[in-house]
Amino acid sequence: IAKAVSFNLPISIKHSTEVCNFIRGKNLTKVKALLNLVINKKTAVPYKRYNRDLGHKKGIAAGRYPIKACQYILEVLDSAEANADFKGLDSTKLKITKVIANKGTNMWHQGRKRRRRMKRTHIEVQVEET
Repeated sequence: IAKAVSFNLPISIKHSTEVCNFIRGKNLTKVKALLNLVINKKTAVPYKRYNRDLGHKKGIAAGRYPIKACQYILEVLDSAEANADFKGLDSTKLKITKVIANKGTNMWHQGRKRRRRMKRTHIEVQVEET
């Protein structure tokens, strides 16, 4: 197996959870192509958990195009693939076995009168050769 972890990414925990549920258990090369289609707004990510007041997309029920979350998750997937290549695994046969989005640290936006929390997310990806 090979693993990659990224901490405190500036993406929404809800979007990254839905993207992680969308790519879990799939082939790594297919997932990278799917995420590139989502970034280009050709395929929508189905939202199963955080889908209140969400519009329907073609072919699925509720869905969105979380471009920023997909870009950061794609970087973590590239890192996991590089780690697998370093360990001597075949990159064409890699399958995503574990992908988790956890809540990151709560930092404040700067402001004089009103403060808001920043969105931070930890992403952990584990791939193995099938």
